[in-house]
Amino acid sequence: MLVAVLYLAIGLTSAALAGAAASDQIQFFWRLSAFVISAVVFAAHIAFEHFRLRSPTRQTASHASAAVALGAFALALVANIHDLGSASGYRPRMLLALVAFPLVTAVPAFIVALVVAAVLGLKRRGV
Repeated sequence: MLVAVLYLAIGLTSAALAGAAASDQIQFFWRLSAFVISAVVFAAHIAFEHFRLRSPTRQTASHASAAVALGAFALALVANIHDLGSASGYRPRMLLALVAFPLVTAVPAFIVALVVAAVLGLKRRGV
């Protein structure tokens, strides 16, 4: 849960900073920084699960991808709430984001975490 909240905070903070940016280059920088910081959090989560908790490979991947999915769902929920107050009115297709954001992020996150945890597991066993 803590990691999912971190993903939400990263997304909201970078969006606010990008929205206040004076140029396209600075806006791009803040958006890119969100991806980089999220990748660091993702790697730290995998490392914590693997080294500190000694979780099995599949459990490590499940926990890491679940945090990614929860963070993506929270961002989609915030986007839906924001859209409610927009001048153009709420767009019902925004509801798709509540399903699409978690799926589009969790599936690749699971695969990456599974591979990374498996490689770390091989190194731990000395293979």
